[in-house]
Amino acid sequence: MLVIICYKMVMQEMTAISGTDGGAEGPTPMMAQFLDIKATYPGYLLFYRMGDFYELFFDDAQTASRALGIALTKRGKHRGADIPMCGVPIHAADHYLQKLIRLGHRVAVCEQMEDPAEAKKRGAKSVVRRSVVRLVTPGTLTEDTLLESRANNYVAALASTHGIAEMALAWADISSGEFATTVVTDVKRLATELARLEPREIILSETLNGLRDIHDALAANGVAITTLAAPRFDSATAERCLKDHFNVATFDGFGSFSRAEIASLGSLLDYILLTQVGKVPYLHIPQRDDGQMGLLIDAATRTNLELTRKLSGEKEGSLLSVIDRTVTAAGARLLMSRLAQPLAEAHAIDSRLDEVAFFEKSVQLRETVRQKLKAMPDLERALARLAVGRGGPRDLAAIRNGLNCAEAIGATLEGTELAANLRAAASLIRQIPHALVSQLELGLADELPLLARDGNFIRPGHNAELDSFRALRNDTRQVIADLQIHYSERVGIKNFKIRHNNMIGYFIEVTAQNAPILHEARFAGEFIHRQTVANAMRFTTLALSELEQRIASAAERSLAMELETFNDFVDDVVAAKEVISNIAAALAAIDVASALSELAETRRYVRPKVDHSCAFHIAGGRHPVVESVLQDRGDSAFIANDCDLSSDNYRLWLLTGPNMAGKSTFLRQNALITILAQMGSYVPAVSAHIGVVDRLFSRVGAADDLARGRSTFMVEMVETAAILNQATEHSLVILDEIGRGTATFDGLSIAWATVEHLHEANRCRALFATHYHELTALASKLDGLANATVKVKDWQGNVIFLHEVVPGVADRSYGIQVAKLAGLPQAVTKRAAAILAQLEKSERTSKRETLVDDLPLFAIAPPPTRAGPSELETMVEAVRPDELSPREALAFVYMLKAKLKETQ
Repeated sequence: MLVIICYKMVMQEMTAISGTDGGAEGPTPMMAQFLDIKATYPGYLLFYRMGDFYELFFDDAQTASRALGIALTKRGKHRGADIPMCGVPIHAADHYLQKLIRLGHRVAVCEQMEDPAEAKKRGAKSVVRRSVVRLVTPGTLTEDTLLESRANNYVAALASTHGIAEMALAWADISSGEFATTVVTDVKRLATELARLEPREIILSETLNGLRDIHDALAANGVAITTLAAPRFDSATAERCLKDHFNVATFDGFGSFSRAEIASLGSLLDYILLTQVGKVPYLHIPQRDDGQMGLLIDAATRTNLELTRKLSGEKEGSLLSVIDRTVTAAGARLLMSRLAQPLAEAHAIDSRLDEVAFFEKSVQLRETVRQKLKAMPDLERALARLAVGRGGPRDLAAIRNGLNCAEAIGATLEGTELAANLRAAASLIRQIPHALVSQLELGLADELPLLARDGNFIRPGHNAELDSFRALRNDTRQVIADLQIHYSERVGIKNFKIRHNNMIGYFIEVTAQNAPILHEARFAGEFIHRQTVANAMRFTTLALSELEQRIASAAERSLAMELETFNDFVDDVVAAKEVISNIAAALAAIDVASALSELAETRRYVRPKVDHSCAFHIAGGRHPVVESVLQDRGDSAFIANDCDLSSDNYRLWLLTGPNMAGKSTFLRQNALITILAQMGSYVPAVSAHIGVVDRLFSRVGAADDLARGRSTFMVEMVETAAILNQATEHSLVILDEIGRGTATFDGLSIAWATVEHLHEANRCRALFATHYHELTALASKLDGLANATVKVKDWQGNVIFLHEVVPGVADRSYGIQVAKLAGLPQAVTKRAAAILAQLEKSERTSKRETLVDDLPLFAIAPPPTRAGPSELETMVEAVRPDELSPREALAFVYMLKAKLKETQ
């Protein structure tokens, strides 16, 4: 009956759309409702619930039809024009939402807020009440079908209090509860943080978005931008929002936050609450990231080193894909987070390395723990969905199973000598809310539906009244048959029947001859006469009438009772959210530690020594990704190489050698080993001693930025400028082929000056690969610079790469031999060889090059010749030092300084 009513209501509403509303009568009630709701949410596609479909109208329908590849229809008219319309079924809505979100759209989900039968009571033409229950945006997703399980889904907010002089960036992942902020000193730091976090969406004021540098930094990152009115970023309003949400009188107890940080946190929280439309997600107490504990890696370096994805955008082949041995989704997210922001504090790094060492020594324990972790559901995201009212019975089961798994892991770790961090994790695991687990075990069925509205998720026997309604719903015939037997035996009538028809419902039918028995005094009016028909009489009883009502409402009542029980379970889970969240975090940390230990064993990684010195000594270092590819393909073993950039050694290496010899691989592997060490992982080497690196810079590869009007060479210079302006003596810099994008002597000049600046001004640890062999002469002038080369062998005109880095200088670049390997036509390579021979001969005889030989390139030029001594020289020559008094000598120095200043 309910289904029939719903169907009729939907058809009435669909008919209402068809009415012409271009005249004086105005829009139909249903279309007026749609337009009112749509006007409240401009910029969103409105999913308007009608029965079993979400319908879209007007421009929304045209946009969705193109984006989703679904049919565009029309129904009715508005202002004399056809109304475009399309729809998606409710059961497949997540699939379509995923497509729309990935294409950059935002969706407002509008649900029916009452039973269609209730609307019908107000009149045949009444419209079902509807309201938007959620705004779906890229950064505020919680559903598994819309999220990548092994990566965080951040939404960020950028706020400022004095223009761009004081900015802060806040970020949150409502699917896991993470909530933090950091000060952003300038646009470059903003770009660095965005590259680290990779948020799916960022909100900021229209004022900030109007600033070209800010907008360009956001656009370059590819983040979806949401602009809001400036008052939403007011720090006082933001502070009130934070206090109300966390139910505190003062925000000081959470730490020392600047006004910009408070503005960013509060505006972000406000936006999250806005998109959840009254639902309150679980967020941890906000954390302040001051940037002092982390290794800073700028956006260009992250891209060049392919930390989480390759240059092509694929994750396979990145560093993360090679080192990720985690077996839980939360562990994978934590590993990715640690890789994105390695530490810069030796003690904290050592604590993480101790965790890996523990599992390295306890192999059997590690295997047991990892086996148990494989059964671990995603506690964080199940909890997040339940907190915002989008969870289902399977999320409750995930909480139950996850806590049981945690208890099993805690029992496995019991009695072992754990590392400090693991002891803390084990302590959190022991806080399992056993009463909640027991309640879920007793209450949830073995087979669970995805959605609570589907019912049948409460275990039989948990609620006697629910069981009786289910029996009525599922076994109506048997219940009636049992009642018929009961009455038949009680009154002594063998042909006693309980029947049903659509006119009078359930009734008792006996023959006319047996009817008087039911009127006997012993039954005291229990049987009530209802109808007389040919040869039979029909009766009812209060029990049968009540049973009929219960049967009629059994399905509805049983579902209502299940939903009530479900809500009780959800309330209990949310009440224990902090404990569950802490357990989830502890299990993720255990997963990461055991996974890195597994990686170390299978790939022969070693524990690095990390301290606050300026050491950098790696023996037998290997590139983790290249080595993995070679091993997986069964190719020859990776050639390991040493690297020593320690302050007491040559802290700057100038690396020469042909293309394809492995220079870039050597540069990258030392940067990746540094990142692995400081994130708390073992490293691919025989041994490694690394003084903590505060900033890592990489300028490797060629790319342009045509959208911003930057050529390949301009991008190279911008990145090089960032390095030279920011690198400190505790930084690590890798540079490849600086200056090759311009004219030979211009490029050589820039490369030369860059090497000198790194050595003299930055004084950082650096690897500088180049084809400018002229730079090798700097080794005789700069005491901290050493020449190194990659060994090759020339065999009968072909080059053989040995991939071994040794001290020395490459004799030539072998460019033509590499061109042969690339498949250039033989005629081209022969002609190139002839031209090369001619150019080399010309170089040896050229007057210009002879001049360069006589005056080594970039040597300090001698002063120009003059006709006679300068005035200062004459004055100094005339002085007799032994005859000057101290006062006269001091006066003479002051006079020289004045004269020198005049000549400058």
